[in-house]
Amino acid sequence: MAQRILIVDDEPDLLELIRIGLVREGYAVEAVTCGREALDAVARRTPDLVILDVMLPDLSGTELCRRIRADSRFSNLPVLMLTAKGEEIDRVVGFELGADDYMTKPFSPRELGLRIRALLRRSQGGSEAGPKVLKQGALTLDEDAHRCFVAEEEVVLTTKEFQLLRNLMSNAGRVQTREKLLEKVWGSDVTVTTRTIDTHMKRLREKLGSAGDCIETVRGVGYRFGDA
Repeated sequence: MAQRILIVDDEPDLLELIRIGLVREGYAVEAVTCGREALDAVARRTPDLVILDVMLPDLSGTELCRRIRADSRFSNLPVLMLTAKGEEIDRVVGFELGADDYMTKPFSPRELGLRIRALLRRSQGGSEAGPKVLKQGALTLDEDAHRCFVAEEEVVLTTKEFQLLRNLMSNAGRVQTREKLLEKVWGSDVTVTTRTIDTHMKRLREKLGSAGDCIETVRGVGYRFGDA
């Protein structure tokens, strides 16, 4: 069955251009022009990925992303944001709200296709060997169910937050550089900065509460998962 992609953009020409390109690549595509239509579409039938423009006529793309992430049903739904803004602060805000990737207009259709494939591949998980349940102190990560628990209370994580925590717990006691985490979680075909890691780690620690103390910052290098 074809993977489903929801496109949210109020520019008709760009919307149609993206839609045609994705249909040619074999995706099933739904296109809407405003935030409220997008929320209805996601609730009606959850897509495999959302392409979301920041500037929309009703809800802003950032607000729409925030609402999607606030619903536990869509915590693993990959979100790729599009915008005409290219400043670093705009990217940081998008990532803080739970976006998985960020592209600035104008962009190459080929690059968009590469990023979509990378996001879909990572959201579906890999076939890495090793335990399916990682546990350290009060923190438990169930890889098969894609669920995280702190003292038996579930913590809803985005796809990227889950993948970062899985990488850290799988390599407990060993330092993971920012560059290595970027490559493992975002892949070499997705252009993001190392600051992205710091933004996601901040959100991850906040969600984990006291269990977040086990994620140690190694100044100037990266992060290490220590004792919970």
